[in-house]
Amino acid sequence: MTKTRHQRWTIGAMYTGLGLTAAATALPYADRATSHLLADHIRAGYPTYTPAEVDSAVTTYLVLLSAIGVLGVIGWLWTTWAVKAGKSWARPATTAMSLLSASVGLTGLLTMDTSGETGLPPALGWAGMAPTLAALLAVTLLWRRPRDSGRASEPTLPSIRAR
Repeated sequence: MTKTRHQRWTIGAMYTGLGLTAAATALPYADRATSHLLADHIRAGYPTYTPAEVDSAVTTYLVLLSAIGVLGVIGWLWTTWAVKAGKSWARPATTAMSLLSASVGLTGLLTMDTSGETGLPPALGWAGMAPTLAALLAVTLLWRRPRDSGRASEPTLPSIRAR
């Protein structure tokens, strides 16, 4: 079956979300190697921390953000497969995963730690929100009916299959 333009846009938005998730997962590692935003943010919030304690806190954040990123990539791959396969549960599953993504992103962006500052520096927190924008677009496209392109038999996305 050939994909409609609407379906291609939806899958494209989902692959964009996958790429943004991978980029947001890699960003803290690039930061650690270059600008040290996370380390500086921890050091500013906890001025009595020794360099070893700051490094330990950065490592802990890297492990946590990596785990979240891997789960996000798995979520994108799973929901993209479901949409491409035309599973009847693809829309609600993608919607639920998008809400979960937004919750995780907002938690990283807004959660305050004991220093009174957010746990993540704003740049990393906003980077964690980027996949949610693609998720919002994908969910909107999934639930929106495609425009009539003059073809009478063009199926809506996703086509419902048994199982």
